[in-house]
Amino acid sequence: MNIVVSNVKGGVGKTTTSVYLAAAGVESGWDPVALVDADRQASSAEWLEESPVSGVELVEAPSERTVARAMVNFEGLVVVDTPPGDERIVRAALERADAVVIPTRAGGVEFTRVVATLAMIPRNTPHGVVVCAARMGTNDLAETIEWWTNEKVPVWGVIPERVGIASGPDARLYREGLEEYTKVLKKALRKRS
Repeated sequence: MNIVVSNVKGGVGKTTTSVYLAAAGVESGWDPVALVDADRQASSAEWLEESPVSGVELVEAPSERTVARAMVNFEGLVVVDTPPGDERIVRAALERADAVVIPTRAGGVEFTRVVATLAMIPRNTPHGVVVCAARMGTNDLAETIEWWTNEKVPVWGVIPERVGIASGPDARLYREGLEEYTKVLKKALRKRS
């Protein structure tokens, strides 16, 4: 099962989403689980080297060829953290995706960047938006959810701001984040079956 985490915009929570989804995979009983870091910045790799997640194997694959090989050759659950600006690597991952998770934020210029990402996803590949670092109860969040609902793009999750702020290589994975991303993982898996 290949789950690709993608958005052509940077800074939206792709790495946090990828790490949490891989950890949620382990908690959900997947064995093995690979986190494929396809970004030359190697943020996922840095995170897992600093704070390893038990049961998650790191695969660095910052090229079209290496990301494709990692996705085809790994048995189990594969979560791919894609780069924001390298369309060739992103397309190579999306072509092999069983489901696509699109992290975004509420409001701002986020809509157009998600729409550009949606245009790259092969037809009939299940996909959903995850609103990251969400300020719960705000108008921006409500408007964002309404926007995607009207556009007929499923919202697979809303991740509270405190999860995103408390993430990164120096932080531990928070139970609340694991619970929320487990729900996202279940939706991605259900859409595929």
